[in-house]
Parts: sequence; structure tokens; C-alpha cells
Amino acid sequence: MVGTRTLPSLLYMVKQVELVVRSHLDELVRPAGITALQYTALTVLERHDGLSAAQLARDSFVTAQSMADLVRSLETRGLVRRERNPRNRRVLLILLTDTGRELLARFAGPVRELEERMVSGLTGPQEEQFRQALAKAWHALS
Repeated sequence: MVGTRTLPSLLYMVKQVELVVRSHLDELVRPAGITALQYTALTVLERHDGLSAAQLARDSFVTAQSMADLVRSLETRGLVRRERNPRNRRVLLILLTDTGRELLARFAGPVRELEERMVSGLTGPQEEQFRQALAKAWHALS
């Protein structure tokens, strides 16, 4: 079977896409003094403000320990704040500040352009199918 090539696994291809997206996103947000992981956490808070550190870690795809360091850094920069959960005083909620919202607004266009570049080889229907396929893959493993 000389010349026969095995296609890369889907897991490998997904990881390749993730790594190249993260690299581009890191480069994009570096001037603001944040990382792609910090940016991701901010976007999670933009959609679901007032999460516990544990929930934010799960939704941002990092460990609880990593999230503790990440939140501390974002809080020092004034991008998030923590306050006690009124329903359970033992839990601290993480909230996006106005400064954090301004940072996200500043990068909304460039991040959208990165996403558009990523799917530029797809037609509109193919992009929607890609989005649906990714959502189904995520749900299957969650």
C-alpha cells in the first residue's frame, strides 16, 4: 500500500484549529495586556454575568486553580469584580466591570474578522452546518 495516506483523526484536526485560533487570538489581544484565555473568560461573563469561579472555569475550559489565578489577574486590571452571592454568602460571584465591557467592545470587530477569516472558505450554508456540527460534537461529549 505504498502511497496510501491515512486521514488525520477528527480529534487531531479539531486540536489544530483550536491551537491556531488561540495563537491568533493571543496575538490580537496582547496589546490589551491579556491572553486568549482571559479574553475567553471575559466573553463568558459577557453572556452570563455573575458566575462562581467554578462555573466560570467550566465554561472557559480551564481548571479551577487556573481560573483562580486568571480571575485575580483580571480583577487587578479592573476588568472583573467579585461580590458575595446574596443567596449563598459563602460563594463569590464574578462580574464583568464597565472597563471589561469596554475592552470586549474594542475587540469585537477584530475578533469577528478572525472568525470570518476562519470560515472564509465556506459558503453560508456550510458555515451554518459547521456551527451545528461543532455544537452536536460538544453536546455528545458533555
